[in-house]
Amino acid sequence: MNNQSKRLWIEPIQGSRRKSNFFFASILFGGALGFFLVGFSSYLGRNLLPLLSSQQIIFVPQGIVMCFYGIAGLFFSSYLWCTIFFNVGSGYNQIDEKTGIVCLFRWGFPGRNRRIFLRFPLKNVHMIKMEVQENLFSSRHILYMKVKGLPDIPLARTGENLNLKEMEQKAAELARFLHVSIEGF
Repeated sequence: MNNQSKRLWIEPIQGSRRKSNFFFASILFGGALGFFLVGFSSYLGRNLLPLLSSQQIIFVPQGIVMCFYGIAGLFFSSYLWCTIFFNVGSGYNQIDEKTGIVCLFRWGFPGRNRRIFLRFPLKNVHMIKMEVQENLFSSRHILYMKVKGLPDIPLARTGENLNLKEMEQKAAELARFLHVSIEGF
């Protein structure tokens, strides 16, 4: 949802705290933990999980592989949980016509570059660019801001699945507010 007046445009950007990320991180953690415990159970020779039997799994070829996949899954799951916890990618787009400044802010991973903050004059914005990528199973619509001296800056929210009509409407509103043209391909 945009907070918009005649001279100020503020658009919050949703980061990694989405239902789909919670779902995939939980499923991945459960599956990876199951793989690791079954592989480790085959090493010990007794079942650590009452629901999963490891009696038929020999440790040397299969148990080691299951432990490896379990550990790899736990690492990937911990990465997903860290992105959710730190809400990587969240922030806002702010366009202030009164001061003539565009501010784009995003949160990143902890460290020296945790805060990603771009600030540039409104007069340096050349156009709004729409990019449509369609393949066999899905289509992806991306909205960019073309700025003098900078690469194209993506403006769409993370995981925002807009259909073509909604994206065109959003691009038209933003271009009208910025008094720039729209490029699409």
